[in-house]
Amino acid sequence: MTYKILTVDDSRTIRTIVKNAFKSYECELFEAENGRDGLALAAEVRPDLIILDITMPVMTGIEMLGKMMADDTLKETAVIMLTAESGRDNVMNIVKMGVKDYMVKPFKGEQLIERVQLVLPDLKQRIDASAGAPAEAHDALFTVDGDVVVLTLPTKITRNVSETVLAQAKAKARQMTDAGARKLVIDLSGIVNLNMTAMQALLAVINLCLRAKLDIRLVATASQQGSLQGFQETGTLVTQPSLSAAVADFFASP
Repeated sequence: MTYKILTVDDSRTIRTIVKNAFKSYECELFEAENGRDGLALAAEVRPDLIILDITMPVMTGIEMLGKMMADDTLKETAVIMLTAESGRDNVMNIVKMGVKDYMVKPFKGEQLIERVQLVLPDLKQRIDASAGAPAEAHDALFTVDGDVVVLTLPTKITRNVSETVLAQAKAKARQMTDAGARKLVIDLSGIVNLNMTAMQALLAVINLCLRAKLDIRLVATASQQGSLQGFQETGTLVTQPSLSAAVADFFASP
C-alpha cells in the first residue's frame, strides 16, 4: 500500500527533512507552504497523513486544522502538528485539537519516522534495488523490524561472501542515512565458525556503519560474545543473546 503524505510548512528546510526521511519508504509525498494551499491540496489528494506546522503565513496550521475538522471528507485525516514551543500549555492546546501526535522543532528524520510509525503502523520500507539488479540480490541479508534495520550475517563467511556482505552493507548504510534511519542490529549468532575471515568481515561492516553514524546493537551467542570482547570495535557495543532483546534495547536506552 502506498501512503499519501502531505507536508504543510513554510520552511523549505523542514519540507526537505520530511522528503529525505521518506526516501526509503513506499509513500507519495505532497508539499504546501501555507495552510491555504495545504487545505486545497488536501481536498484534492486526500492524504493519509498531514504533517502540519502551526505558524505559517496566509493561513496558520491551527486555522487549516479547524477547516479540516468542519469538512466531512477531511476531518478523519491523521495529523502530526509541528511546533517550535514545547511548553505544557502549548502541548495541551495541540492535544485538544484532536491531532494524532505532535513534534517540537527542530527534529531529525528518524525521529519523524518513529512518530509516523505510531500513526501508520503498517508503513512498509521500500526496497530500492540497484540498477539492473533484483531487490533480492541487492539487500537479501537485510530485514526491517519497525524502524530497526536488521543485518543477518550468513552461517558461513568466505572471502567472496565477505565482499558481498560489505557491498550490501555500504548500499544499506547510504539508504539509511538518506532516510534518516539510524537503528541497526547485526545478527552474527548464526555464524558457525567465527574465524578470522568472518571476524574481518564483521569488523569491516561495523566500522562502515559507525562512520555512517548508525546506532548498532549486536546479536551473538555466549561463546561469540567472549571473542568479541578482544576487539576495540566490538568490545564497547551492546550485545544481546537474541534479536528481540537487541531490538528492545533501543527503546530501553535513555
